[in-house]
Amino acid sequence: MARKRRHEEHENHERWLVSYADFITLLFAFFVVMYSVSQVNEGKYRVLSGSLESAFRSDLRGSTPVQAVAPPAAAPAATTGVLQGGSPSPIRTLAGEVARRMEPLLEQGLVDIRERDGWLEIEINNRILFASGSARPGEEAQALLALLGEVLGRFPNPVQVEGYTDDRPISSVAFSSNWELSAARAAAVVNLLARHGVDPAQLVALGYGENDPVADNSTPEGRARNRRVILKIFKMGRNSSGEARVSGPVPAVRTRQEAAAGAEQ
Repeated sequence: MARKRRHEEHENHERWLVSYADFITLLFAFFVVMYSVSQVNEGKYRVLSGSLESAFRSDLRGSTPVQAVAPPAAAPAATTGVLQGGSPSPIRTLAGEVARRMEPLLEQGLVDIRERDGWLEIEINNRILFASGSARPGEEAQALLALLGEVLGRFPNPVQVEGYTDDRPISSVAFSSNWELSAARAAAVVNLLARHGVDPAQLVALGYGENDPVADNSTPEGRARNRRVILKIFKMGRNSSGEARVSGPVPAVRTRQEAAAGAEQ
């Protein structure tokens, strides 16, 4: 019986077309993706742009534009101590109430009250607020700030809280610089004031670190004076249309945020 002859299998010389077609498909998909990524959704872009513009042009309590605060060293001459005399005004009423409630601390030189052209300053020595290298208020500090919050909460004036330290460097797990420590202390004061009656929208916290000393850092006494927290209560008046306005420089709200520090040994 004769054997059947096996048919020879012919080699397919067109297999490369399959690979080529796959490559062209992938290349087309790649360019489609690149094109879609390069297109900007104009509607969403305009919404985002408008939101950012509104945020950076936000008004203080919906009225007066926010301005940058000048450095403390440029502040006008102040009237120091308990304010007396002069025509009655909300800021003087506030100052008198604070002075009355803090009379023992004023007599010890731990608190000072000064009136400037555009604001009232309440300076608190750090000795009664924070332990060395810490931004956690002690019990005495909490009682003091609760009292301040009760008084300031009855007034609509913006309040800027500034933290300062001496020039001795700090480097700890919590704070790597004086900037961070001073800012954290200012933020701690702001938080306590808000918890005790002050509208958070009126509050701003800033940290200056060892900058703008008021005494010589080469002595223990001078360093103690430089470690301080200052509350600036800005005066308010009326414009020609009868709307409330703020007198004096008003700080920019940033989270600066945010922020910065201080050292104290």
